[in-house]
Amino acid sequence: MDTPEGPVDWELAARIAGRLAPPGPTADRAELTALVDELRDAAGRAAVHASAITGLTAADGTPPEQVSRVVVVDRARWAQANAGVFAAMTGPLATTSSSPASRAAAATQVGGVLALLSGKVLGQFDPFTAEDGRGRLLLVAPNVLHHERRLKVDPSDFRLWVALHEQTHALQFAAAPWLSAHLRSRSAELLTDLVADRSLVPRVGELVQAVARAVAGGADDGVGVLDLLSARQRAVFEEVGAVMALLEGHADVAMDEVGPRVVPSVRTIRKAFEARRDEAAKARGLDRVLRRLLGLDTKLAQYRDGAAFVRAVRADVGLDGFNAVWASADRLPLPQEIADPRAWVRRVHG
Repeated sequence: MDTPEGPVDWELAARIAGRLAPPGPTADRAELTALVDELRDAAGRAAVHASAITGLTAADGTPPEQVSRVVVVDRARWAQANAGVFAAMTGPLATTSSSPASRAAAATQVGGVLALLSGKVLGQFDPFTAEDGRGRLLLVAPNVLHHERRLKVDPSDFRLWVALHEQTHALQFAAAPWLSAHLRSRSAELLTDLVADRSLVPRVGELVQAVARAVAGGADDGVGVLDLLSARQRAVFEEVGAVMALLEGHADVAMDEVGPRVVPSVRTIRKAFEARRDEAAKARGLDRVLRRLLGLDTKLAQYRDGAAFVRAVRADVGLDGFNAVWASADRLPLPQEIADPRAWVRRVHG
């Protein structure tokens, strides 16, 4: 990894994340080989189906099955890969002055978080470390295996269903090649501002108190990350959140709309998956704290709010009318428009 100087030692973070990531469920070699092979095959088929469902094609004419580089990984490799993603995303902070000790401490924290997240992610599309114009599609084999066993769903259907979600992301970025640079610049603006804002330092204690209340099983409405941001920082944070809600909700809609002709048990999978999400969201104690610190509840809201936005817009102006969202950055939904799809339709379509 080409590590820039900055507030985090990313090479150390990658090593720590890889070392701490739990291995996940076990299986014999034949089963693991079949899992990896099927995930790769499913990803290729999923891209073609996702393109047909969404109406999205790559701006440069790349065939759907070639819009991403499919990589099947274990939890450790996923965690290490995401240290690289974060290093790329925080490139503008490379000139930030930090001591070796503080960089190592930050790496320990980031590595630990990535190790925890490594057991939660089924797949991920990474447009920020692209090679040859194609992003990486990471499919986390042990997590797919764990979920299909836990949910008791058809393995082949589930693997294709997961791949549909991630290949929809690949198509989003291929159809809107400006999107990755837009997200990177907005995220970098927020990160640079946060690093420069020394007023956040004394307020960290408030966040610790909120965590302590959650550990004790008390009210969950205490101080959160948003409460530590200035008005300008919050605006950028919510703007990026609205885009993520769009991306995640759109992919969720696509993975379900493929229908039983392609994924025969799609309705059963969705029902089981949503029940599992709801169960996890109701967790208390340490599990609840981890969900808050890792942003998993926010992620769940993004899926559901974004999917509702996509369905409402498409019901109003159709598939082509919705796909105007990929034309330019000023067509992306504003935070308030995620909850009010008609407002987006009025602004974009008049």
